[in-house]
Amino acid sequence: MPKNKPTLDQAILMLIERQEVPDQATLIALLAQEGFRTSQGTVSRRLTRLSVQKRHGRYQRVVPENHPLPPYRLTLSPPNLLVLKTGPDFAMALAVRIDRTGVEGVAGTLAGLDTLLVITNPGADLEIVRGRIVELLGPPA
Repeated sequence: MPKNKPTLDQAILMLIERQEVPDQATLIALLAQEGFRTSQGTVSRRLTRLSVQKRHGRYQRVVPENHPLPPYRLTLSPPNLLVLKTGPDFAMALAVRIDRTGVEGVAGTLAGLDTLLVITNPGADLEIVRGRIVELLGPPA
């Protein structure tokens, strides 16, 4: 397997993020185009494990409000960024929690697989925003 090839879970998440996937047959076909041969049973189990559900006619990752949050490390990157590092496939869970809560001073988030960028509003105090995020997510690991 090439070094840069995503895992099956990563491929599923990237596909449902990039385009509307209405059913498992479509997802299996798209995964085949990405080089993954898999069965409907495997896809179904992976979707459940990744908290992917069908919403509004397409698959989406749904992170429940009370879902336990993964451990993370937090680094300030002045003048307006905070960088959170977490385990593979968990950055989105942290981003969803921050976005849903509407942390004061946060302009938005950008999540990869294991890294989350938190962009602050112009003039926001990075340390104060950091404190609000730590209150929301718990202390960094």
